[in-house]
Amino acid sequence: MNYRNPVISGFHPDPSVCRYGEDYYLVTSSFEYYPGVPLFHSKDLVNWTQLGHVLTRPEQLDLSRAPSSGGIFAPTIRERNGTFYMVTTNISAGGNFFVHTDDPRGSWSDPIFVDHPGIDPDLFFDEDGTVYFTSSAHGDQGQGIYQSRIDINTGKRLSEPAFLWTGTGGQYPEAPHIYRIGSWYYLMIAEGGTEYGHMETIARSERPEGPFEPCPLNPILTHRSLLKEIHATGHADLVQTPDGDWWAVFLAIRPHGYPKRHHLGRETFLAPVTWTEDGWPIIGDNGTVSETMSAGKLPLQEGGVIPVRDDFDGSTLAPCWSFMRSSDAEKWSLSERAGSLTLRGSAGTLNEVGAPAFVGRRQQHFDCSASAHLTFAPQRDGEEAGLTVYMNERFHYDIAVTRIAGERKIIFRRRIGSLWKVENEAPWSGDSVILTVLADKGRYAFGISSAALEVPFWFGYGETSLLSTEVAGGFTGVMIAMYATGNGSRSETPAHFDWFDYEAAE
Repeated sequence: MNYRNPVISGFHPDPSVCRYGEDYYLVTSSFEYYPGVPLFHSKDLVNWTQLGHVLTRPEQLDLSRAPSSGGIFAPTIRERNGTFYMVTTNISAGGNFFVHTDDPRGSWSDPIFVDHPGIDPDLFFDEDGTVYFTSSAHGDQGQGIYQSRIDINTGKRLSEPAFLWTGTGGQYPEAPHIYRIGSWYYLMIAEGGTEYGHMETIARSERPEGPFEPCPLNPILTHRSLLKEIHATGHADLVQTPDGDWWAVFLAIRPHGYPKRHHLGRETFLAPVTWTEDGWPIIGDNGTVSETMSAGKLPLQEGGVIPVRDDFDGSTLAPCWSFMRSSDAEKWSLSERAGSLTLRGSAGTLNEVGAPAFVGRRQQHFDCSASAHLTFAPQRDGEEAGLTVYMNERFHYDIAVTRIAGERKIIFRRRIGSLWKVENEAPWSGDSVILTVLADKGRYAFGISSAALEVPFWFGYGETSLLSTEVAGGFTGVMIAMYATGNGSRSETPAHFDWFDYEAAE
């Protein structure tokens, strides 16, 4: 049987995985979005269900000073004697820390910070009980991988950070993971930057602190300079199945067009790992992977069906939803109007680094549609609510209901870098409207409809390439979000989103 890559689509970069019995748990980076660190569960490494997030409380996650693509970088998840640990970096507040739990489906501890430099931290538990903390840092011997020993109960560093390896010469040696396999300690890292030259390399030693001997077959995973649909492969993590087979999860992108551009973000991919006779791992087919690959002996399960519609009938939001930087109870509610998500716009807008009234989900498919039923009757000029297709505060498309010069209107607006323009506007007399975004690889179409107008009237268009990482920059991917704003002052009128549909056309 075969499976399809990516196994977790859309903006889910820097995957890390661990196994506990027959269960696999996986985490990814979340940057400025709140809650932090999406947490997934699987029985087969292919079909993943999001359980929620690891960092769900303000005491765990301060994003108040996080710029776009700041905040939470590159988590690692590990299990030791029934306790789960997630270690990561908040580059905007506090640096490296870890949290722990006995039940990954429940709440996680408050953060324990570690006085160790760098980003992309890894925890390695040796058989003698020693805990090694390893990161990518710029230390006494330049940019490379540095390691110290820590007390896992307090986070206190027990040794000075020591240099391990600078990799094979690629830029930005990062994302280290250490494994004890047989009599060897393996140190696997990413090189080349999370770009088109990305690659995974590995070295080994008889001791966890080195010295490390590079694999003669490096890189063990890369798509650099290849004619492939998948690019930027790297930032991998290894896991062993109960049957003894090895697999790797890693990030990659699916660019399109010429020159190549990608807007869905860096996604989570899966590939088998084979071992050479002299004990070196190779990921995929001699270091390359495909969209369709053999599942081997993986016990493939039926994938869970995610409902197209969210009616907002529950007391909590579904795990797919994210806020920007914080979850401010004054800006959103599921109880103010039963069966609706209510947003109350603040002075902040989508054009600023802040925490506007924003509830979004990742765009996970090239060809998809998203619709929301909005009930909103703005009473003051500047009050606005609608849908945004959002990469960051400088790159987004918006379709919204607003009030301009005392008149209620529908608008379609583009924000592309320093260029800002309302491309289309029209009077709107109703209190409710259905807003729709229709996407394919190259274009977004923005439409409006109502009970009297069942088929959307297409109101505006925007190129996907202008929201790509190659244009907009950063480390995230496109989010499709419901939002509200007072455009400089707090909105007095609530925006009620009665439902939201997301449907893949692929």
